[in-house]
Order: sequence, then C-alpha cells, then structure tokens
Amino acid sequence: MQGLAEGHPSLQAGDWPVCAQKIVGHIEESLHSTAVPQITQALNVLTTTFGHCHDPWTQVLWVRLSPLVGSLLEKDPVPAAHSLVDLLLSVARSPGLSSSSCGLWETLAQTLNHLSPTQAGPLALGILKLQDCPQVLRAQAFVILLQPLACVLKATGQDPGPSDVLDSATGDSLTVDALLSSKAACVGLLCRTLAHLELLQPLPQRPCPWPQEPLLGAAVTLLQLCRGSASPASDVGRHLCALLLGCVRVQRAALDFLGTLSQETGPQELVTEVFAVLLEYLRSPDSSPTVLKKAFQATFRWLLSSPKTPGCCDLEPHALLVLRELLPVLQKRLCSPCWEVRDSGLEFLTQMTRHWGGQAGFRHALLASEVPKLTEQLLRDPESYVRASAVTVMGQLSSQGLHVTPVSPEHPGGQQKSLLVELLHILSTDSEGFPRRAVMQVFTQWLRDHHADVAGDTEQFMARVLQVASQDLDWEVRAQGLELALVFLEQTLGQFHSHCPYAVTPPVAAPAGPLAQALQPLCRVRLFEFAFRALFDCDRPVAQKSCDLLLFLRAKTASSSGSLQESRSGPDVASVEAALQRWQAGDQGQPLGDLEPEVVLAVLRSVDLEGLRGALAEGSDHMEKSPQSLLQDMLATVGVLGENEADCY
Repeated sequence: MQGLAEGHPSLQAGDWPVCAQKIVGHIEESLHSTAVPQITQALNVLTTTFGHCHDPWTQVLWVRLSPLVGSLLEKDPVPAAHSLVDLLLSVARSPGLSSSSCGLWETLAQTLNHLSPTQAGPLALGILKLQDCPQVLRAQAFVILLQPLACVLKATGQDPGPSDVLDSATGDSLTVDALLSSKAACVGLLCRTLAHLELLQPLPQRPCPWPQEPLLGAAVTLLQLCRGSASPASDVGRHLCALLLGCVRVQRAALDFLGTLSQETGPQELVTEVFAVLLEYLRSPDSSPTVLKKAFQATFRWLLSSPKTPGCCDLEPHALLVLRELLPVLQKRLCSPCWEVRDSGLEFLTQMTRHWGGQAGFRHALLASEVPKLTEQLLRDPESYVRASAVTVMGQLSSQGLHVTPVSPEHPGGQQKSLLVELLHILSTDSEGFPRRAVMQVFTQWLRDHHADVAGDTEQFMARVLQVASQDLDWEVRAQGLELALVFLEQTLGQFHSHCPYAVTPPVAAPAGPLAQALQPLCRVRLFEFAFRALFDCDRPVAQKSCDLLLFLRAKTASSSGSLQESRSGPDVASVEAALQRWQAGDQGQPLGDLEPEVVLAVLRSVDLEGLRGALAEGSDHMEKSPQSLLQDMLATVGVLGENEADCY
C-alpha cells in the first residue's frame, strides 16, 4: 500500500493493488482457520501493520477484519489470546484509527469479559495506560486488574474498604477458581497482578481515586500468607495459605509492590502493620537472601516516606522507634554466614547513612549499636563483594563522623590506625578488583568533600594514591584514579585565572609566574606522569579519560602559557617526548621523573590530543569492517588454493 504512486491509496478496498488484496484474503482465511499457529501468525502480522503504519487505509482494513477478530472471542478457550491482546492494544494506540467510530471500545470490553483472569491482566493494564479511553472501559479494566487481590482480602476476612472498585471486584468466581486451581496458577496470577499494579501506580493516567489503603492491606496480607502468620477466615483462605506458604516468588513480588506503595502513605495503624511485617521478614531465619534484600529495600523506602516535621529532616518519632528495632536485626544480618545477606545489610546501611547521617536521632541510635564496629570488621571479609560494600559504608560513616577507628590485625592488642591507612592497605594488597574500585571511589568523594584525613596533607595523599593506582591491573581502578586526578586538578587550578562568564570584556592573560606556581603541586604528586602513561593505556576507557583530562588542562592554561613557550625545544621536552613515543610503542618501563611546569605545558602543546581522542572514539573494529579487510580475510581463507587468488580479487 505504501509503494503506490503519487497520491493517497484509495479507501475503497476494491481499488487496492491486487497483491494487497491477496494478502488481506490470506489473513482472512487464517483467521477462519481452526489451527492456532495460523491464527497467531495472522494476528501478529496485523499487530505489526497497525503498529508501524498509521495511514487512513488502515482504518478500512480494521473495519473489514474486526468482525473476524471478534469472532475469535466466541471460541472456548479463546485461541492465541496473547497475540489477540497485542493486536487490540496496537490498534487502540494507532493514531490513524478513530477508536470510537470503528467499534474498538466495544471489542475491548467484550475481550475483557471473555479472557481468563491470567490473560485479561495484560489487556487491562494496556487499557489503563491509554490516554483517551472511555471511563466505563477504564473502570471495567481496573476491576479486572484488582480481582485477585480483592479475592485475597475476602478470603482472609478483611473488608476491602470504602473503595467501590475493590468491593465490586470481590465476587468473581473465575478468579477464585484460577487462584485455587494449582500452586503454579495461583503464584503466576498473583505475581503478574502485583507487577501490573506496580507499573500502573506511578503513571499520571492511573485510576483516581487510587485505592491505596486496600492495596496496602492486600500486600501485607500476601506477605503474611507466605509466612503462615495470617488468619484465614474461610476455606478459600486456608487453601490460599497452603498454596502460598514459603513461596519466594510471591514474597519478592509483594515486597516490590509494597515498596512502590510507599510513594503514598496510609492510616497510621496500617503503616505500623507494614513495618511489623517487614521486620518479621528481616528477623526470620527462613527468609531467602533475595527476599531479605527486597525487605531491606522496602523498609528503606517506607522510612524515607515517613511524614516529616516541617523544617526538620530527621526521622519522625515512629520511624525512629522502627530504626531502634531495626539496628539489632541489622547487626545479626551483618554476621550472617551467607555473603549475599551481609552485602544487602551493608547496602541498606549505606542508604540510611547517606540520607540521615547528619541527623541527631539516627546518629545516636547508630552509635549506640554495634553496627559501626561490625562494619569495620567486614573490611576483612573473605568475600570481595562484601569487602567492597564495607569500604563504601566506612567511607560514608567516616564522612559523617560515625566510624570507629580500625584496629590493626597485626597488633591484636589494640593498637589503632586510621581508616585512611586501612583503605590504602586494601588498595595496595587486595587480590580482587571490587574492593580496590570501592576504595578509589571513596577517596574521590573524600577529596571532593575536603575530608579531614585528606585535607591534612593533600599532596602526600594524592602522591600515594596515584602511585598505587598507576600500577593496578584493573582498568577501572586506573580510570577512577584519573577521576581523582581531575578533581585535584580542578581544585588546584580553581582559584587560578578565575573569570566571570558574564563579564563583558574578555579575560586578560595572567602572568606565567602564578601559572607555574599553580602547576607545581600537580608536578610534585606526579599527576602528569600518571596521566601521560594512561594516555597510551591498553584499555581504551582509561586512555579516553586521560585524553579528556589533558585537554581540560590545556584549555584551562591556554591563555596563560604564552610566555612559557620558549621551553618547547629544550632537552627536557625532547626526553619526555621520546619517552612518550616509547610508551606508545608498548615500552612503559622508564619513568619520566620530576617534571617542571614549563616542560608539561610544552609537551601538552606538542601532543596531538585531538587526533588521539578521535582515534580512541572509533570502534575497535573500524579497520576490520573495511572492504579492504574483508578482501584480506577472503584471501587468507583460500590462501592455500593459489588458483582462487584472482577470483578473490
């Protein structure tokens, strides 16, 4: 249809090209078929058509085929239900169709009624996501989406609340049958329902009013059913409890949904119940590592959403009570034999410290616990992921003044050392990359924040860290070292040659003396040797980062380096350029030694940084994809057959 000559295709199907008419006829035959694969293919073809083409003729096509599509609903069971849902939603989203004039809304309503609860969920979610949709259809879709949770509430003897939507969703026998038919069917339906509602909750077009209170109650009830702590009020409830007891899939889905519901609040009694069930999961020895992780995440989100006192960022009184109950649980989890649990606990502590580390209530509760001491001990955990998380937490705690001073393992009698020394030891000796990367990230943040351990002697700190990072075999550690170097560079040159971007007059070049003085600290910590060596690093991200750093430095000093250009041809410059050439060739053994600012600026001007950046930006296989490379591959493949060489050329 799109291949026709000028002008729009005729809206009369009889005037369409013969080939198009044959295709439509074939689709009609397929929709009449009793073979499900053939029906599925026809529906998929139409889904693609309406999804990619929005010309007026598509409405003619839908009007012609919609009776055949609707006739599929008369079959039991409905064939190719998933493909049918995809097609109907594709048509509903198409801007080329007038949904009201082509009977689409009626078809959607009939489909919702004919599909099983499992099949109807995706269609209901898709309808609720539509921007322009009749309110009656939206209400019908929302009722269908809520039916499984309404059945759970009814089975446990809970009032669905004042919401008419939940109340009207409770009496569907098909949904009850689907829930009770088997464990797999029950778990699948509940997990899909929770996932659909989780997607719907943050959308602006979600139904209003949103039944926050009954949904909270349903999520809590599901978690209680999975733990066996619910009190079923009927045979259906007892059967549900038997099906869901210990089900990790439903636990994970319900915890995710419960975390999403924290974006809004609820009655205080219900919020108290939310924290109670979360603490129950965090305390339980039966909770799997993934369930514990999600329980920690949901707990943090609910603590974050606790109502705040105006003008105060601290946790509100009820949340502080929860925190005091939570910290002993966290202590226990930090001692878990399962490394995933220890890691999840450290991640949770990092999140809390980042948000409330400066608040008096949180600080008092944390320092009164054993959590900081246990966290310090995990710096020497046998699992590298845990050591990395412990490094991150200790960096956070130290920034907030909440850490304990590490005890040297070489002196168990109690001799203490600073956290900086401990982290430098990890950076130098840890056999795994994750903890070393975490140390570099902590050091970079400390430098940005002017941490006391760093600000005391910043040059000594930078020299030690860059020396270790330059020799690290992990490219991410070297790349993070360049990030650290960039922060130091910005801080060192920050006060030099500052110019207001809104000034009318252009900046005046500063004398060379202050520039040389500003560059001296960078030379003393051997930042330039680290950056120049990284320029020819075998790992492209490291070389790109070094190139960006040196280009930044050159731009920063360009207007002030004119009087230093006489050093360009000196012997020191020549020796540095020769060393760089050897490094580029792969011989990186010889160090540059102490560099003077004049030499650094001269080398910066002589190196083609723009060209190097362009080469690094190209894909690593840009040569291998060329036609010449293809011919070389062909020749190499048949190189043993001399008579084929001419044919290949």
